[in-house]
Amino acid sequence: MTTLTEADAVDGLRDALGLLKDREQVAERLLASSAKHSFDPDKELDWDAPFEDGKWFWPPELVSLYGTPMWRRMSEEQRILLSRHEAAALASLGIWFEIILMQLLVRHIYDKAATSAHVRYALTEIEDECRHSKMFARLISRGDTPWYPVSRAHQQLGRLFKTVSTTPGSFTATLLGEEVLDWMQRLTFPDERVQPLVRGVTRIHVVEEARHVRYAREELRRQMVTAPRWSQEFTRVTSGEFARVFSVAFVNPEVYGNVGLDRREAVAQVRASGHRREIMRTGASRLTEFLDDIGVLRGVGRRLWKASGLL
Repeated sequence: MTTLTEADAVDGLRDALGLLKDREQVAERLLASSAKHSFDPDKELDWDAPFEDGKWFWPPELVSLYGTPMWRRMSEEQRILLSRHEAAALASLGIWFEIILMQLLVRHIYDKAATSAHVRYALTEIEDECRHSKMFARLISRGDTPWYPVSRAHQQLGRLFKTVSTTPGSFTATLLGEEVLDWMQRLTFPDERVQPLVRGVTRIHVVEEARHVRYAREELRRQMVTAPRWSQEFTRVTSGEFARVFSVAFVNPEVYGNVGLDRREAVAQVRASGHRREIMRTGASRLTEFLDDIGVLRGVGRRLWKASGLL
């Protein structure tokens, strides 16, 4: 297979989705959008407002135990408490993931021209992710819940992934972390059953993440056309393994014990829940369709994605 240069890729070269877009033009548009639609969560949100009685911290349909026998035995108060802890666990997962993403972005631009719009937008995205991580941490503290780190094994796997990931693998993982949570947040911020502070946090994240998704998608398309065959194959396998890790890390079992539930029984019921499987597949469907179109979901990688429950 011939390896194509990036110049070739923007000079009329197509993938399954059509002509590849000029990297600098994409970045310039994203920089203009960032200048118009970026937020300071410390100023935009009312962090001192009391939580409203009877309101959720995450839409009930997105809570892991929704629809299970255990859910049906729980009181409304305990269900809302579980949503509070799961919102904190997801915020903790988001911080872990965004710290990985920031490191991958720095690696991506390390040897690129600092004056390019592409690099300037990457630095802008890193600024966004710093604010998001601080915003999520403040939400955890405001909710008076623990910080829920991923397991030690997943911490080590994340460290390994950051070390060995190629550029297309990095952008595939970026999209995995952004798009599933983004789908859930798009259901959350307009939902009047949910606490106003949580809705405000998710609204900011959705608006700013839309740019990050666009940047990652365009760059991944370019990489999957121009990268050598070994890098493409490595991306398929590593992204499949990251999908498996991510799908497991999406629910932190510690939340169940902290709201008075039997942890083993709760985990077993979540794993057996058809509703939960459908939620995760639906949340990932837009991403998996895109990855399939550009050739990521093939071979061993596809089997790993299926094992993750996201495909």
